[in-house]
Amino acid sequence: MELVLATRNKGKIREIRDALHVPGLLIRTYEDFGEWPEVEETGETLEENALLKANMLCGGLGMPALADDSGLMVDALDGRPGARSSRYAGPEGDPERNMDRLLEELEGVPPELRTARFVCVLALVTPEGESFLTRGECEGRILERRRGGGGFGYDPVFLPEGFERSMAELDVEEKNSISHRGRAMAAMRELMETA
Repeated sequence: MELVLATRNKGKIREIRDALHVPGLLIRTYEDFGEWPEVEETGETLEENALLKANMLCGGLGMPALADDSGLMVDALDGRPGARSSRYAGPEGDPERNMDRLLEELEGVPPELRTARFVCVLALVTPEGESFLTRGECEGRILERRRGGGGFGYDPVFLPEGFERSMAELDVEEKNSISHRGRAMAAMRELMETA
């Protein structure tokens, strides 16, 4: 089986390739097919955005497409940044500015009230019109400052529940075993192996 990932994000591509081990599966990316427009994430939910991306690429290429939409839900901010996590500080999607805005908004909030979760929704769409969704979550809290140089996005400010290291301080195997994306990928892998 061959499928294309509906993302240009190198970090997501690496994590998905590391986590999705299905015998006989060839994972391709946008780069294998030349220029493709970015899909405007107009959905209100992670599910809607993941399906938008997977449907666009599947329809354009005529092959199965896998898309991810992830968000950071912070309880003290009523679930923000949520489905707008990658564009929290503006449409250009600058991760450093997104973290700056998040930390500014949480300034003065005590550690016990900085609870949050990473949520990942994966959508697999086939040319036959089938759609499959999986979801993974990782509970934790937002740190008061960045820690670690690994990962991407909000990883340096997210402390997973039960850990003393930020998501950016974990090695790839550790991160994939507990992360929202790793959990969604495990569910997708199981679904693909039984389909």
